[in-house]
Amino acid sequence: MAINTVSDIKKTNAHFWLALKFIPRLAIHKKLHLVQEIGLMKLFSFLQPSRLAALNLTDKQLAAVTHPDWDKINKIISACHLCGCDIICFDDSEYPERLKQIYDPPLVLFAQGNKQLLSEPQIAIVGSRGATAFGRENAFIFSRDLVKSGIVVTSGLALGIDGEAHKGAVSNGGKTIAVVATGLDRVYPSRHKKLAHDIVNSNGLIISEFIPGTIPKAGFFPKRNRIISGMSHGVLVVEATIKSGSLITARCALEQNREVFAIPSSINNPQGKGCHWLIKQGAKLVEDCNDIIEDLNIPTKTGLHLKEYSEEETQYSLKIEKKNLQQGLFNDSLLDSVGYEITPIDAIVLRSKLPIDVVLTQLTILELKGLISAVPGGYLRT
Repeated sequence: MAINTVSDIKKTNAHFWLALKFIPRLAIHKKLHLVQEIGLMKLFSFLQPSRLAALNLTDKQLAAVTHPDWDKINKIISACHLCGCDIICFDDSEYPERLKQIYDPPLVLFAQGNKQLLSEPQIAIVGSRGATAFGRENAFIFSRDLVKSGIVVTSGLALGIDGEAHKGAVSNGGKTIAVVATGLDRVYPSRHKKLAHDIVNSNGLIISEFIPGTIPKAGFFPKRNRIISGMSHGVLVVEATIKSGSLITARCALEQNREVFAIPSSINNPQGKGCHWLIKQGAKLVEDCNDIIEDLNIPTKTGLHLKEYSEEETQYSLKIEKKNLQQGLFNDSLLDSVGYEITPIDAIVLRSKLPIDVVLTQLTILELKGLISAVPGGYLRT
């Protein structure tokens, strides 16, 4: 039924929390203080002039309290129904308790999928969009092992490490939460539309604090990052440059009193510099999933036995970003397949998906160009 006037609107709890959300230029902790002092619904009733003056609000803020745009709010609620997302308000039982503990928790969350995951123990996995093949494999493997132990993997649906973390959970029957920086009526990046579909269809969850219709903007991603860390017991940074947005997530985690973990890399790998910096600052160096689980007081499934990196993990490289390569792109493909750690020839073949004779020929060319070095056990980026 169309709702056009204030009198027509049957206001729900979501209406009032959205009205609170839209009070302009007022910090979240101040909005929550108003609710604590006055009450949510009473705040938007017609308060006496003396009570309004005591709020110390600007004229625009007072207007948003005394005359909320209920028509706009109702359209947002209708848009949520159209895109199949639920509205979770700050005082709802489904709202994650850990997120309430941070300094600036979102007043409203929009959710598609299994909302029960918000109350389950989570570990965030984040990292570079331009991750190396080695980093993408690690994201997948750590995610796989965490979900096998009953932990929900949370990330940001971005390219690179985030995407592989979600895939590692979904591919192994685990649960994952994607926190996005757009409205839930769109997927960003667009190439992850199938991944977003797979997350929801595998009993996972996608959430956002942004209303339907919101497009991605640079300033929205740091805001998203505080939610990723805020819901989690700890944050694992797989690969990151010094200027990576993943370090923003790590900083949020530290400010929120969450644990930060980092995977070491070669000193020659620029994608590992951020992780090394975090380790110098006190982040825990991790080599496998047990290093995370042992450090946190999280109930997990018993009987998890993690293996060392083996042929089983290596086989995953067959699934990484299938490429339709032409002859002129062989060198680029191979160079991307050689890590800053010793990379065996069989791993290079699996990553590049090229015939062994082509691999050997092109490796020789790359070595002559000074881009790689042959070492005992395989090859290294130089």
